[in-house]
Amino acid sequence: MVGPRLNRRGLTAFLLISFGVAWGWEAVAHLLFGWSLVNPLVQVPAGFAPAAAALVVRRWVTREGFADAGSRLRLRPAWRYYLLAWLGPLAVAVVVVGVAAASGLWEPSVRSMADLVPGVPVWSVSLLLCLAVPIVTLAFWGEEFGWTGYLLLRICPGRPRRAALAAGLIAAVWHYPLALLGYAEFSNLALGLAGWTVWIMCQEVILAWLRARSNSIWPPCVAHAGNNFVLTPLTTALLLGHGNFGEQGIQLLVVLILVAVAAGLLHLK
Repeated sequence: MVGPRLNRRGLTAFLLISFGVAWGWEAVAHLLFGWSLVNPLVQVPAGFAPAAAALVVRRWVTREGFADAGSRLRLRPAWRYYLLAWLGPLAVAVVVVGVAAASGLWEPSVRSMADLVPGVPVWSVSLLLCLAVPIVTLAFWGEEFGWTGYLLLRICPGRPRRAALAAGLIAAVWHYPLALLGYAEFSNLALGLAGWTVWIMCQEVILAWLRARSNSIWPPCVAHAGNNFVLTPLTTALLLGHGNFGEQGIQLLVVLILVAVAAGLLHLK
């Protein structure tokens, strides 16, 4: 996908609003009000900051409009990309669990799955999480309308592969307060942030590929929701605390490798 001509004024305004609103609100909520970053009252305004930035820039700063925003669903021509975005995170989770079982470092426990969704039969947890993805997809529109709907097309015009990596790096840095203010905890902060940065950059390559192939931001929204509501909960509930595979960080490394391989294959296309 070839993006529009670089507009430094629009790009600068987009970044200032995206980071200023999200980081400013997270700092105020956490440091002044003492709220956890898990609180939806913190997450929702911060999560929609990139979308608000894109709306403001498109409408009032550059006045370029929304023709290339990718807001249309395009369900019929892009159905296969929706399906891939929906089931891809589950497939990665299955492979990770398979690697854990084959390694001999995992001690399976159905209790962890039962605790994930209390009162729900263990066998149906994965199904319920997958069914929840279309429902929660709208929550990730705030990021994707900004990152893949605006920034991706403008950060490196005419160089989609470089643009995906650059947009991913910016999105990763935008997430850093979550690690610094208690939402995500790493035993080694520097190593954790490095791994998280690579993960988000690889994810952005995949989301950029979905955006280019579907000509819509909605498959990336679905994939983003799947990563957060299927891949992460399943691998965490199954593997952490049940053997060395999770406790020694092997789980995270395997997930990162799988996503990096997928991103690499798509990056070459």
